[in-house]
Amino acid sequence: MKYRTFILFGAPGSGKGTQGQTLGTIPRFFHCPCGDVFRSIDTRTKVGKAFLEYSSKGQLVPDDITVELWKEAIDAAVDAHKFKPDIDILVLDGIPRNVNQAKIMRELIDVEKVFHLACPNRETLFGRLKKRALKDNRLDDANEQVIQKRLDIYEKESKPVLSHYPKECITVIDAMQPPAKVLFDILASVNGVKHESAAI
Repeated sequence: MKYRTFILFGAPGSGKGTQGQTLGTIPRFFHCPCGDVFRSIDTRTKVGKAFLEYSSKGQLVPDDITVELWKEAIDAAVDAHKFKPDIDILVLDGIPRNVNQAKIMRELIDVEKVFHLACPNRETLFGRLKKRALKDNRLDDANEQVIQKRLDIYEKESKPVLSHYPKECITVIDAMQPPAKVLFDILASVNGVKHESAAI
């Protein structure tokens, strides 16, 4: 059974996590933030050990291991009855991160909508990421070069994922708006209401 899925997609700092968290509080939506999955890995499992082996050396974790870890987290949520796939819609942010992951995940998810949180203003993204890093006490992440690198990786590796999904699945949302307005636009799209941001 493939999971009915909405994907929140956008550059670092575009507000994917914020929107995912909020959607996850609404009944019939289950939010799975990829970052949390990787922060709470059980390193005793086979796939957890493999992940640790790469990440501890600062190497990129292969896509199949990344997707396998994500799948383990989803399976655990189903077993714990937190995620009820027969009635809930899965809300993803942070995965798939590249086209290869999107291809691997085709067997597992049925993507109904991709919300592209568009934030063309790099200065805004820089400001948000710096603020978030300082708030979370992740001082390394406040470094301008680190932020620049993350944004470059997004442009090169993640952004092509958008062209992997059919155009009619993708809704462009203006992520420069206040979070409440972004949420309003997402929910309007979910409910089939045309909204102004769609024209971006």
